[in-house]
Amino acid sequence: MGERIKTGIIGLGGRGMGLLTQIILKMPDVEVAAVCDLYADRGEQAADQVEKAQGYRPVVTTDYTEVLAIAEIDAIVISASWAAHMDIAIASMEAGKYVASEVGGAYSVQECWRLVEAYERTKVPCMMMENCCYGREELMVLNMVKHGVFGEIVHCAGGYHHDLRDEIAYGSENRHYRLNNYIHRNCENYPTHEIGPIARVLGINHGNRMVSLVSMASKAKGLQEYIKREKGEHSELAKTDIMQGDIVTTIIKCAHGETITITLDTTLPRYYSRGFTVRGTKGMYAEENLSIYIDGMHDQHHFDWKGQWGNVEGFREKYDHPLWKKYIEEGVKGGHGGMDWLVFEDFFDSVRKRTQTPIDVYDMASWMCISALSEDSIAMGGHPVAIPDFTNGKWMNR
Repeated sequence: MGERIKTGIIGLGGRGMGLLTQIILKMPDVEVAAVCDLYADRGEQAADQVEKAQGYRPVVTTDYTEVLAIAEIDAIVISASWAAHMDIAIASMEAGKYVASEVGGAYSVQECWRLVEAYERTKVPCMMMENCCYGREELMVLNMVKHGVFGEIVHCAGGYHHDLRDEIAYGSENRHYRLNNYIHRNCENYPTHEIGPIARVLGINHGNRMVSLVSMASKAKGLQEYIKREKGEHSELAKTDIMQGDIVTTIIKCAHGETITITLDTTLPRYYSRGFTVRGTKGMYAEENLSIYIDGMHDQHHFDWKGQWGNVEGFREKYDHPLWKKYIEEGVKGGHGGMDWLVFEDFFDSVRKRTQTPIDVYDMASWMCISALSEDSIAMGGHPVAIPDFTNGKWMNR
């Protein structure tokens, strides 16, 4: 590998184009050598941005295998549709390229095993770009957990609480893949924003693992009502049945007895939240009101709730994660409050040093499989489903 990291970007919809223009093209030692999208116009628009930033035009194609065939490319960034992530990641590893895959859920447990087997065969690292693992609150709470502030962790919760009715309803017009998923599937389709940070807190795949889950979905009414209001009752989409339940609740059991509750909530009117919650024997953290409650410090009978909501700032000086202390000093960059820059900085640092990525293929498989397993559980009325051990026992000593 030369001094500059040569990168190919596959998938240039809203997320891919945002990553290209806000993050990747602003990284000084990263060079975009090729761009690819199934829609030719997206690829050309991306190439225009690359040419403007780098002074020359990258390879442009609608066939991702042509990107993988470029010998000098070191790394592949996958921001295509959910269903394409696994196949492109596997092909990239087989081509000897480091993989950065955007988030999403798996469609089958078998494809998760294929991903793991591809890594074990090629030894080429593959990283899920779960930016929420790099959030300031999530990392501060992780730091507090490691310092024993909350005692022994018993339960964690989180969710993807994001009103996406507009994005989903106009999926055909915007050539966005989410719409087809909501028409045909009923599952926890986007689990990793919450599972990622929780997995770090609970040591998942590093001394602990998720062993089983149960999942239930509410009826699907919110999206159809929105479509009828915005597109008219006689529109084709208004007459289409939506499979995806408005609220999906999944409960996961871990090997050491902890429980995790995650919630998908994307088709009813609401404010944005990831609902990150950590409960331990000595205290708790709740994202919903940015509050920390410590046994002995806060008296449950005399706690001034109104005055203490949002008291997280009082813990910053002592527990803010070192990564964020340095980041704030140097200047926060990129999208999603700076998380995007940090996750890509970590990925490209691994490529540069030819080391393992901080989120690895076992994490990716474990987190993504929740979608496929929740789909099975919901279809069987909330029946418990076993979660595979993608490490084949290595989680005990990793």
